[in-house]
Order: sequence, then structure tokens, then C-alpha cells
Amino acid sequence: MADNIKGCTDDECKKESCEGCEKNKKNMYEDLNAYSSIKNVIGVVSGKGGVGKSFVTAMLAVLMSRKGYKVGILDADITGPSIPRMFGIKKKATANELGIIPEQTDNNIKLMSVNLLLPQEDAPVIWRGPMLSNTVKQFWTEVIWEELDYLFIDMPPGTGDVPLTIFQSIPLDGIVIVSSPQDLVSMIVKKAYHMAKQMDIPVLGLVENMSYVKCPDCGKEIKLFGESKLDEISNEIGVDILGRIPIDSKIAKLVDEGEFETFACDYLVEAAEIIEKKVLNDNK
Repeated sequence: MADNIKGCTDDECKKESCEGCEKNKKNMYEDLNAYSSIKNVIGVVSGKGGVGKSFVTAMLAVLMSRKGYKVGILDADITGPSIPRMFGIKKKATANELGIIPEQTDNNIKLMSVNLLLPQEDAPVIWRGPMLSNTVKQFWTEVIWEELDYLFIDMPPGTGDVPLTIFQSIPLDGIVIVSSPQDLVSMIVKKAYHMAKQMDIPVLGLVENMSYVKCPDCGKEIKLFGESKLDEISNEIGVDILGRIPIDSKIAKLVDEGEFETFACDYLVEAAEIIEKKVLNDNK
């Protein structure tokens, strides 16, 4: 199965070894919109829902924007989009003869989400897999992103149609895997990791969300979900831990109010720096 995904059964691949694999892989990519130029594409993934992928995506995008980079977010979670609400974007995306024009946050982060196309944000998206996958492809081929240094893709949970489409159709420079402290998540992290390895996508690191809650009186860190297994998983699969994010009611309030860009995002400052260095080194 893995060989078929990577194209290793192709005659050209057999003749040219790794060079053939790379050619086949590139041939599968969808063409980026002609009026766009994107230097680095980072996917934010998890094997299950509810661990905070959108939250981590938004935080990394804000941090990279504050570093002076031109940043965009492609919301690939078509049936559960949340990115526009986090940034307080309620306007609908528009289009012209050249393509779809993304919306922008107060600090010029470009956004594209299915919620910017629906008549109302609580309208359900009741689509089958192929239509979901084609929509994500359109966000790559038809959206006029213009020049971006970083495009973050907020992926849907799991290892099904849409993540597979993104891995095969969009040239990812790496992924960040998001987890939470429960024992079950260690298995889920490994599923996402092994999918990325089979698809030859670099894993840039792990982020643990909901790691702890800090007592407002004494400052003690309380592990609501028990002791984290992230160090153990990190050592087992050989992937760095980029950061740990606590449960913070102030963040939830800002998200609900669409004011996420005003948050300090301190928890992933080091993560943004590590991603910046890894991607730059890989692209040299």
C-alpha cells in the first residue's frame, strides 16, 4: 500500500531510484493558483478531533506574522471550520475572473475557509468525501494567495480522504502533530506520525494542548488528564516536542469574541522559532 502511494512501482521510479520517486510525487501535486507564490506550507494534524488543531494553527500563524512574515491559513476542516470565528471574520469571500479572494485579519493574515462561502456560518456541510477533497484542492488552485512566506493548513482529524488528498496534492514542507495528555492520544499521535512517514512528509514536532491548568491562587500546575505521555512518545518516534499549552480561560474568551490576534501566544514562541529554523534548513 505504501509503495503504491509513493509511486514506487513505476518503471521510471525503478530505473532512477529516489529520483523517480521524487518525480512521481511532484507530478501528483496540484498547480498553485497562477497569481500566488507560497514559500513554505505547514500542515497541522491530529489523528482525532477535539485536541486543538485550529487553536495551534492560529497561534503559529499569529507568531509567524509577528516575526514579519506574510502568512495565510487554509482551513481544510471543511465540515468543522472554526478559523474565521477565531479571528472575528464574518465577511464572505469574493471572487473575480482570476480566482477567489481570501479574507484578511486585522494584522493581514489571509484566510480561506468554507465558512467564508456559506450563506450563514452555522449552515452544515453535508458532503461526501470526494466533494470535501475537491474543495480543499480548490482552496489551493483557485484562491489568490499572492505572496506568502508561510501557509498553515488546518487539517481535519484522522487519516481519511481529506488528509490523504492534502498529502498527495499539496507540497507540504512539514507537519506539526497536536495531541492532548490522555493515554489514548499516544496511539492517535502514532497513527498521524506513521501516515506522514509513509507519505514522505517531514514531521516538524509535537504540540500538547490542555497539558495542565494553573491554579489562580498558588500557581500550581494541575494535571487534569493525568501525567503526560508526550516525552515517552517523543523518544519512541524520535520527534521533538515543540511546546505544551495549558487550559486557559482567557484564551477561550478571546476565541469566542473573535479576538484571538490580541493573545500573546507565549506558549508556542519557541515552537515557531524551531519550525522557522527547520523549514529554512530543509529548503536550503
